[in-house]
Amino acid sequence: MKKNFLFLCLCFFYVVSNAQVKHQILLNMEDNEYWWGGVVAFGSKMPYLQTVETFDLALQNGNNQVVPFFLSNQGRYIWSDSPFRFEIKDKTIRIESFYEEIAVQQGGKTLKEAYLTAAKKHFPSTGILPDSLFFTMPQYNTWIELMYDQNQADIMKYAQSIVDNHFPEGVLMIDDNWQKQYGNFEFKPDKFPNPKEMVEQLHAMGFKVMLWVCPFVSADSPEYRFLKSKSYLLKQKGSDIPAIINWWNGASACYDLTHPEAAAYFIAQLKTMQVEYGIDGFKFDAGDNQFYNPDRIDSYQKNTKSVDHTMAWAKIGTQFAFNEYRAGWQMGGEALVQRLGDKDYSWEAVKMLIPDMIAAGLLGYAYTCPDMIGGGQFTSFLGINNDQFNQDLIVRSAQVHALMPMMQFSVAPWRILNSENKEIVRNAALLHKKMGGYILEFAKQSAVTGEPIVRHLEYAFPNEGFAECKDLFMLGDKYLVAPVVTQENKRTVKLPQGKWKDEQGKIYKGGRTEQFDVPLSRLLYFERL
Repeated sequence: MKKNFLFLCLCFFYVVSNAQVKHQILLNMEDNEYWWGGVVAFGSKMPYLQTVETFDLALQNGNNQVVPFFLSNQGRYIWSDSPFRFEIKDKTIRIESFYEEIAVQQGGKTLKEAYLTAAKKHFPSTGILPDSLFFTMPQYNTWIELMYDQNQADIMKYAQSIVDNHFPEGVLMIDDNWQKQYGNFEFKPDKFPNPKEMVEQLHAMGFKVMLWVCPFVSADSPEYRFLKSKSYLLKQKGSDIPAIINWWNGASACYDLTHPEAAAYFIAQLKTMQVEYGIDGFKFDAGDNQFYNPDRIDSYQKNTKSVDHTMAWAKIGTQFAFNEYRAGWQMGGEALVQRLGDKDYSWEAVKMLIPDMIAAGLLGYAYTCPDMIGGGQFTSFLGINNDQFNQDLIVRSAQVHALMPMMQFSVAPWRILNSENKEIVRNAALLHKKMGGYILEFAKQSAVTGEPIVRHLEYAFPNEGFAECKDLFMLGDKYLVAPVVTQENKRTVKLPQGKWKDEQGKIYKGGRTEQFDVPLSRLLYFERL
């Protein structure tokens, strides 16, 4: 009775002290209850056991996807159609919404049941997949090797090195700064003397080709003036002047993709690129909610929230089988490739890959890539000589990727690794190719059921004590993957009930904790028998 009275008092206090909030809820975690959700970038904080400072899903995203969805291993979940603020402290989740009433719902008795109930109701799968090549072959991104110096000659050298070093060909992404300016869809002629020929050569080598694009438009450009004349740009609040938005590459105008004609025009520009140059698809960068603060901008569609613009950006990608996103809002179950936010070149970042990928799956993003091998944060690579790289870190990062739904290279293994370690990384890529059929099978299953491909052990084996496990994952329902994510060449694995066979053929009885020596050349994983 005291506990219920205290809860009601706290609710009254928050309502009185936050009169502008339309609805709020204080959710007490029950005994042995664990919660996930909200922010993909908070995967390493999940399940939520420690304090999480106030986080606003409307204006923050942690450089990744956000979804107004929380779920627990006791079958409870929370869903909102609109963004909310949340805070976690003393085993209590406080949620504040300016838009709608939010209720705790019972979706079953387990994490899996909560997920499937919510997915079916709120983000059902479309039955459509991104292109199958994403799941069966590695991806290669030119960012870390070329950064802002994207050019035809070096892109061809990078692609040829993939072939020469006997890595499997797959998707090749040409990153930022290939175009004349933002909002323009022409290759820089001084950097790309014959882009059509370049794409034809890449296709002949076995690659599919994607280009980096964003919704921003360089001010004082022909494209800006045209788009302004058509009212296809976001506007300053209370003005007809296009808004100028600060982002990581400067200050630019931005497409208003809530305008149907603007969205159609943008899609038409991309499809023209496909026809003219043979481009297969696009890496859709930006779209982060903080760029669209409704207090600062006006749009064609009235009363838009910041996340409505993020969603409008994501909907562009549904027109292309080859797509990739880093920022996201809802859209779970859609045929969109998601990527974890740029990670540092560090062991701490390697440790984050598994829990962040699990979080992505539990928020509806089954088709996710765990950033770039070794890290995608380019500043981490500046000023490091080839002989200064921690080669073990690159190898272990590649091994984490190998049995994920997707794997993506950027920094060139053949440039920074010795021959022995390069061979280990190549074997990781070949393992991914070998397992591609199995991964694709579960991707197709996810397109029907919505289930994650990368699964938390609590999801797959409820009530066996795995809720706090962050360094193991299930790939589908058959393989338990136990990569090494530290500098030590050993690790502990608690196996679920049943019989398991490791990748070397040794049989283990589940329900026990085993110690393993894991030399750098070994990726430890188990097949469920």
